[in-house]
Amino acid sequence: MEPFRIEVPEAVLDDLRHRLAAARIPERTPGEPWSAGTDPDYLRELVEYWAEGFDWRATEEWLAGFPQFLADVGGQTVHFAHVRGVGVPGGPPPLPLVVTHGWPYSFADMLPIVPLLTDPGAHGGDPADAFDVVVPSLPGYGWSSAPEGPVIGPATADVWAGLMAMLGYERFGTYGEDVGAGVSDWLAARHAERVIGIHAAHPAYPPEERKGDLTGEERAFLDWLAARWDRGEGYSAIQSTRPDTLAAALLDSPSGLAAWLAEKFRAWSDGDRFTYDDILTTVTLYWVTGTIGTSFRAYHDDRFEPALPVITVPAGITVSRADLGMPRSLAERTYADIRFWNDLPRGGHFVAKEEPELVAADVREFFRGLR
Repeated sequence: MEPFRIEVPEAVLDDLRHRLAAARIPERTPGEPWSAGTDPDYLRELVEYWAEGFDWRATEEWLAGFPQFLADVGGQTVHFAHVRGVGVPGGPPPLPLVVTHGWPYSFADMLPIVPLLTDPGAHGGDPADAFDVVVPSLPGYGWSSAPEGPVIGPATADVWAGLMAMLGYERFGTYGEDVGAGVSDWLAARHAERVIGIHAAHPAYPPEERKGDLTGEERAFLDWLAARWDRGEGYSAIQSTRPDTLAAALLDSPSGLAAWLAEKFRAWSDGDRFTYDDILTTVTLYWVTGTIGTSFRAYHDDRFEPALPVITVPAGITVSRADLGMPRSLAERTYADIRFWNDLPRGGHFVAKEEPELVAADVREFFRGLR
């Protein structure tokens, strides 16, 4: 394991600015703005700001405020931030917590909750609720290598378990979103003796073998979810079936990459929540690491993932508006020991980035009884 600092060579940034200056922005398809994808007027402004206004070096300095490392875990390189908690002098040590992002996130999108968890006393909370927080980059994202075999939740969970052991954490809690929520689920399923508790902001839906007797409320929720995603899952079909074709375009065109990712940040958040700087921090991380193609592996390899078993470790559930109205009974088909449940008043798919104070408060409350 070795310390790591993000320092993108100036030549890479010069090449990026050259490509942005030569960007070809499409004409809008007739209809309402954003109805056919990323609005060209928005994209033009975003690309111009990326080329002339976005300060990547300032972003690097912000990221450097979170200690980062590279570790070899079972032959895989894992990039991660590791921030130790402040806690109470003379009191119990902070509780270890591994926080996992999803797609199209980067590890940076999970950082807003880190200070609220590592030093709650400085943010209006109880110092006794402090955590040691580990935020890895998923395999194939950022500076984490992709494995030779399938990128699936069970395999990544095993790597995370190895990383936490390497850091000296025999037992720990988990929090994840999107793809990272699945990794958390598999950590709890495969390493139950080490996982103190799992906090799920994107609770898993039961596999088909546990959906044979859905209640009317459960069926209505799943029907609402399907309608909500109608005409919105084309990206997933492409990333699952033709990832290399798509990657060839996005690796060559920063404006195309920005369009592909910015649409998701806008469409999946609870309102238009993110500034250009918010979006471009993540888009730039994908660009400078050249990892948009390997980030698709979780979609392409999903067919190799087994059905998730029932999870028996204590679970806390935070329901964002992305899962508005999810019945507790549906979650109980996967999480057998739910000890905390809260429906948030706001916050969408990227809930820890959108509402870090609300999420951190829920995480602290859930784990308070498990310390």
